[in-house]
Amino acid sequence: MEPFRIHILGCGSALPTLHHYSSAQVVELRGKQFMIDCGEGTQMQLRRSRIRFTKLSAVFITHLHGDHCFGLIGMISTFGLLGRTAKLDVYAPAALEKMLYEQMRLFCHGLEYEVVFHAIDTTRQQVIYEDRSLTIETIPLEHRVPCCGYLFREKPTYPHIKRDMIDFYQIPISQINNIKAGADWTTAEGEHVPNSRLVEPADTPRSYAYCSDTRYIPTLHERVKGVTMLYHESTYAEDKLDGAEKYYHSTARQAAMVARDAKVGKLLLGHYSSRYEDESVLLNEAKEVFSNSFLSDEQMIFDL
Repeated sequence: MEPFRIHILGCGSALPTLHHYSSAQVVELRGKQFMIDCGEGTQMQLRRSRIRFTKLSAVFITHLHGDHCFGLIGMISTFGLLGRTAKLDVYAPAALEKMLYEQMRLFCHGLEYEVVFHAIDTTRQQVIYEDRSLTIETIPLEHRVPCCGYLFREKPTYPHIKRDMIDFYQIPISQINNIKAGADWTTAEGEHVPNSRLVEPADTPRSYAYCSDTRYIPTLHERVKGVTMLYHESTYAEDKLDGAEKYYHSTARQAAMVARDAKVGKLLLGHYSSRYEDESVLLNEAKEVFSNSFLSDEQMIFDL
């Protein structure tokens, strides 16, 4: 099975702390790497994580609050200093486009690569990126500014060939792709060999949903139903529910409610308020509702 990993670069909220960086993650799937959010300090976290700058093909910004995008222009500049030539795709709310290109005009002279901006509609769930191995779609969220999450879905793969059976029936290599596509086989003696004897079932496609920032949405579970892993902001504990409602954030308990109702495989908590020196209170609160909950932290890697 090809790697599908989530690299946590930052999981703090707006106020910087000595423990947490602002929001940023890298999704690694089948040799491709995509960044979600790019808060201040993301470049340093890339270095610490030993993630090659040249491997990042696209950046997906959820919304235009500084703790989710202040690191973008610095990273674009650094890519230029490193001699990048491959284009970089940036997906973000439309209001960022003019500002980003103006920053590039002021600070990024002589770039030898193209930055292509893709304006997204944060009010619709739709596929905004697709290649041979995955799709990426938006997840409408409810925050103080237009905001959306992102859902990464792995495309189904072919079944696994049973090499011993291929050898036993002396099936030529030229027919392997047909066998993977579901073809049966007939031997030279006329024996019919059903496809099920020649292949093992394909791996179950995996999926990852990133939801930050948002107030609790009772229907959100319908949009992320059954995903392998869900990252849902958990800025506050229930004792700060008033603050969560006021600032359009979620509590750890509410994040767990989404995970439970969506029947996801695993829940990652993050976007912690700076008031918490020990996030175990958030984890314990989430586990009361959804037992397979985990705290995210800088430099952690989660495999799907």
